[in-house]
Amino acid sequence: MARYIQSVVLDKPADFVSFIMNDYLQKNGFAMSDWKGEPAYKAGDAMMEGYKFLKWSYMNGVLHLEAWMKGSFGREWGLDGFVGCLQKKPYKNNLDQLIAVLQQPLPPQGGMGAQGFQGQTPNVVPVHTVDNSIQATWALAFGIMAMALCWSPLLCIICGCLGFSRARMGAGSRKSGQATAGKVLCIVAMCITLVLFVMNIVTSMATLNRYF
Repeated sequence: MARYIQSVVLDKPADFVSFIMNDYLQKNGFAMSDWKGEPAYKAGDAMMEGYKFLKWSYMNGVLHLEAWMKGSFGREWGLDGFVGCLQKKPYKNNLDQLIAVLQQPLPPQGGMGAQGFQGQTPNVVPVHTVDNSIQATWALAFGIMAMALCWSPLLCIICGCLGFSRARMGAGSRKSGQATAGKVLCIVAMCITLVLFVMNIVTSMATLNRYF
């Protein structure tokens, strides 16, 4: 599958773009890694949400983004298509939000150096950054659904995985408390459903042994 690739004309100061990108990478848990020898930022995990990769560069006022996920058997997944869509869609929506934030109009004032964006001088330029509050809310919602569906291992695990992935995305948002609560609920729900599943198997085997 082809990578998610965007080349967007921003014509913004390089320090502004760096500030927004670094803020995004930090909030979403990305760290520098590599993909088959290719330097790239990496986030996620192997069990719950899969590994996400991102590359970016900014030259001559044009932002270039490349994003993909690690698929089965170590293959590269783009962010379109049905396979793995539960993990791909929130990541793609997250990147679309990032691009929208990068395209915001900047106020016509001075002090647009890196220090101003970092908040180290009084003349701070007010800009919007990526806020994954909606993902934190979804994490809590999926956590509650996972708890309610403990009787169904498949549905509980699906909701738990979806909630866990959104909790990671919402951990750095204004509603980080909801993300944490959702993550805890998802973990507890999946532990409960696993215990119930094992108990059901043991009970079934004990019942069969009575007849054979």
